[in-house]
Amino acid sequence: MTVSEEYSSSFSLTDEIADIIRERILKGEYHIGEKIKENQIAQELRVSRTPIREAFKQLENEGLIDYIPNRGCFAKGFTRQDIEDIYAVRKALEVLSVEWAVKRITPADIKKLHDQCDLMEFYTARKDSKKVLETNTDFHDIIYNATGSRFMAQVLRSYKEYIEQTRKVIFYEQQYLEEILTEHKAILAALESGDKDRATKAMADHLDGSRRRAEIIYKVNG
Repeated sequence: MTVSEEYSSSFSLTDEIADIIRERILKGEYHIGEKIKENQIAQELRVSRTPIREAFKQLENEGLIDYIPNRGCFAKGFTRQDIEDIYAVRKALEVLSVEWAVKRITPADIKKLHDQCDLMEFYTARKDSKKVLETNTDFHDIIYNATGSRFMAQVLRSYKEYIEQTRKVIFYEQQYLEEILTEHKAILAALESGDKDRATKAMADHLDGSRRRAEIIYKVNG
């Protein structure tokens, strides 16, 4: 069976190939500075070189590979300092966002968060990592929107791609799904209680957990 037959038709072949290469970069299977060989991937995945080149462009735009003319593509990935910086910024912004959301969140928002937690629990029980990732993203987006701040939403959007890249590799690890679900339930309970201190602590604990999981999974250099 070829890659194009094996994977879901909901994504393009380019997206599927980019996902495979992205995961390998983020998990350290391609070391920083290592050349990613187009012909090797084509043989392994049994695809033509065209979607591989398109996937390389996508990953270059994400900052995960470097293209050097006449030499090829090289893994860039994240260094340990990158991971520390991403989570430091994310923690500062998301703790502030949940603090603002406590004051402004509506019953309709709380209902949406409950729905996402129910879905997350459903997919966690089935070890469906991709669906858990999707519901996790929606959960956080609801909180961002509940801040009622256009400026905060803009700031969060500006670094969302970095968040998504770090989330993806963590959610591939099924051993963490229950832990992640528990942390989201704690955030929801705190928001529902209207307790600002409890809510900010729950979000801070979740981000500390995310950083710890990333540090365990990522094989990165300083």
